[in-house]
Amino acid sequence: MEEEHAAGIHPSFAKVIEQKKRIKDRLGNIKNKIGVYSAKGGVGKTTMAVNLAFTLAKKGFKVGLLDADIDCPNVASFLGITEKMDISGFPLKPLVKDGVKVASTAMIVDDIKKPIIWRGPIIAKMLSDFFENTDWGNLDYLVIDLPPGTSDAPLTIMQLLDLKGFILVTTPQRISSINSLRSGLMAKRLNVGILGVIENMSTGTISDNTKSMIDALGTELLGTVKFSNSFNRYSDNGMVTVYNDAGIADEFEAISKRV
Repeated sequence: MEEEHAAGIHPSFAKVIEQKKRIKDRLGNIKNKIGVYSAKGGVGKTTMAVNLAFTLAKKGFKVGLLDADIDCPNVASFLGITEKMDISGFPLKPLVKDGVKVASTAMIVDDIKKPIIWRGPIIAKMLSDFFENTDWGNLDYLVIDLPPGTSDAPLTIMQLLDLKGFILVTTPQRISSINSLRSGLMAKRLNVGILGVIENMSTGTISDNTKSMIDALGTELLGTVKFSNSFNRYSDNGMVTVYNDAGIADEFEAISKRV
């Protein structure tokens, strides 16, 4: 540490650098870490993350799924997981659903119906535990479902993880493309790659708003996912949509190939 101070590195930066190195070593058996992100809430990030993860698993890859929306976790509900993770000691053990390793604060708190009222430092600490103190084992992909916004959890993940890149989720609406653009610009500012964009709730033809956002970020369209009541029907019953709807499965198969 003294050498770092001598080299002119501020102690807070040095601490982040040290933690990033620890996490990189800890997650060394994960080949690809992919974030699913948008600054806009309600665009379907969790839907995209869950179905992408299980599409990759269906293709034979070893996959993990992390719910990084620490205070409003939804992944467990989408998957019908009611069991709790063992938090009596470290490392934490993800639960397994149809071959996919899943971790979420919903599997830790006593009552998921109660609000999780935590300040930023506690959220950052929980994320660190999911990275440093969780036994993910050997994975081809760790898919990370991020919360909306451009602070706290997204910032922590961008600073600490050696990500392959982000998939940005948007919808045809102008406000969605504006917020997705903010997400992409944040990632670029922090030197994190953008793998591409998914337009959710699509008409099947990419919207002009999404086109403009993609052009502004210099990225590409990974695919479109049409609006379908199947997502609600299966997710509400804790079932994976791509395992039960052939049309949606085809859409995610095409996206997974581009990813």
